[in-house]
Amino acid sequence: QVQLVESGGGLVQAGGSLRLSCVASDSTFSINAMAWYRQTPGKQRELVATIYRGGSTNYADSVKGRFTISRDNAKNTVYLQMNSLKPEDTAVYYCNSRWIPGPYLWGQGTQVTVSS
Repeated sequence: QVQLVESGGGLVQAGGSLRLSCVASDSTFSINAMAWYRQTPGKQRELVATIYRGGSTNYADSVKGRFTISRDNAKNTVYLQMNSLKPEDTAVYYCNSRWIPGPYLWGQGTQVTVSS
């Protein structure tokens, strides 16, 4: 299995924006549907956004219209642009393949904290 490395999290005020990045170090990245997940203490990991091999996307209702997932296969990277952030978006964000278990290990994640 291959490791993923997430980055781009931080502390932001409500209404602000952040852009998360996730890099995979394998040659099969481009054929995998990739997704962003998030988790808060005591809760199960939640699927936030998915991008398929052809570029089509799906979003959780809670982030629809505010978050945008994209990918750059040449860089083995998937992104999550998060706008109009809310305190309830506070979580550790992870990327991985859409279907678990997949070819990737879970990375460390990146903390996103939204203050009110």
